[in-house]
Amino acid sequence: MSADEVFREELRKLMSGEILFDEPADRHTSIGVGGRIDALAFPESEEEIARLVAFLRARQVSFLPVGNWTNLIVRDGGYRGVLISLARMRGLSMGESGDGGILVKVEAGVLLSELVNLSVRESLTGMEFCAGIPGSVGGAIRMNAGAYGGEIKDIVAVLRLFDPSEGFRTANKDTLSFSYRNLDLPFETIIIGAVFRMRWGDAEGIAGRVLEILAGRREKHPLEFRNAGSVFKNPRGIPAGRLIEEAGLKGIRTGDAQISEKHGNFIVNRGHATAGEILFLIALVQQRVFEATGHALETEVRIIGE
Repeated sequence: MSADEVFREELRKLMSGEILFDEPADRHTSIGVGGRIDALAFPESEEEIARLVAFLRARQVSFLPVGNWTNLIVRDGGYRGVLISLARMRGLSMGESGDGGILVKVEAGVLLSELVNLSVRESLTGMEFCAGIPGSVGGAIRMNAGAYGGEIKDIVAVLRLFDPSEGFRTANKDTLSFSYRNLDLPFETIIIGAVFRMRWGDAEGIAGRVLEILAGRREKHPLEFRNAGSVFKNPRGIPAGRLIEEAGLKGIRTGDAQISEKHGNFIVNRGHATAGEILFLIALVQQRVFEATGHALETEVRIIGE
């Protein structure tokens, strides 16, 4: 048995959850691109996460946590190491806080859409801006997801984290460093879950606002094609999509990758795009927008692999 086969057998024995080897990333990324991942693990408990990370660190194997794959691009060469998916961590509960608010405790794999549905069902306000964002709690916190004037940092109260060198810890919001589309944490720190603080609201008003946001997304975003959401951060409050449109880039295509004709800040997969084609368009946009406007666009999507 080769060293690689021994390693894989040890991983299988370590996991009660599913583990996939040589898994094509394009089966998982929302934009549908990416090469093969050495291993994709789905731990089902905090204890399993701790065992898995200790095993990988002892063998100096690279690893990264992944969310719902909705703002992630894996390069065509794939990922050498183990991606740890929190998709099976789906616990959710709610209770009242001492000040009359509502605390919603969730694990990282819970989808934002589930929380939005919960808020509509229970007449809780605070989550409306998340309507239509396709990510999971862990990924949304990692990138401080936001829209329509709201950000995840506005409703986070507490995070449950796992630091490979320190173990599990709880972090209150005031100890965390949130910024525009970012939470300052090391890449290998795993977001296990969170407590969100919401409050009672008007049921009709909450439902109406959610429907309004969903309608706006359907109208403005190219949801008919696979995509990774907004590709670039807005520089200093200027919509990146506007800069891309003013640079004459909407609709430009290479292979099956295209800068959306509907919204300049989306790159879509029109069928069988490769990560290389997507990354070519990203670089083209950055170059042309800088030449035209002087703005250096920074990617909002996360790019990993080789």
